[in-house]
Amino acid sequence: MSHPDHRGSLARADDIPAGWAVSSGLVDYPDAVAAMEARAAAIAEGAAGELVWLLEHPPLYTAGVSAKDADLLEPARFPVFRSGRGGQFTYHGPGQRVAYVMLDLTKRTRDVRAFVAALEGWIIEALAAFNVRGELRPGRVGVWVERKGPGWAREDKIAAIGVKLRKWVSFHGISLNVEPDLSHFSGIVPCGVTEHGVTSLVDLGLPVTMDKADAALRSAFTKVFGEVRDEPPPLP
Repeated sequence: MSHPDHRGSLARADDIPAGWAVSSGLVDYPDAVAAMEARAAAIAEGAAGELVWLLEHPPLYTAGVSAKDADLLEPARFPVFRSGRGGQFTYHGPGQRVAYVMLDLTKRTRDVRAFVAALEGWIIEALAAFNVRGELRPGRVGVWVERKGPGWAREDKIAAIGVKLRKWVSFHGISLNVEPDLSHFSGIVPCGVTEHGVTSLVDLGLPVTMDKADAALRSAFTKVFGEVRDEPPPLP
């Protein structure tokens, strides 16, 4: 399934750049959520600017609002956090780039579908920097890659999307598998999908560092959402 072109589709009319922040260490999930929700509330009140916050978490599972308990296969393996984002169970951990996206959609578009499509377009554009063709599939959230070999073919998930809106300000966001331990995904049914696997850029044979992934994400973001400016992260 091809993806429509979303370049510039969610840029602000006033061209005010969003903040772009990167945390260097592992950030605990509850602390990150608290900081993210506080920033989103400040954005809604007009007291702070938009922010895209890139980070890594320690190994953990999160359950979105649609999560089914049966999809948590190993509940004692890693900490489990209930989340207000959309979606089902997902894994976060070292080597996976999480991007929390706090954007004011009243300044962009009050269209949830268009926003999710723009997030998908952002990931697909970033993957293209590494000659990876990210694709969408009806009924499956996230971005997928086709993999083929002699006598076999399958589709694996390389990026997840789970967002929430409050007063038309977004929070939570996306996760891109750069070089996580893929065995950690086996403790859950990722996003409720049993018949497909997960992959990463390094698993695809691409020696991509987190810095290179960040550069690709930043460049792709500007094409879809507009310019950004560097900002210190809410947490280190």
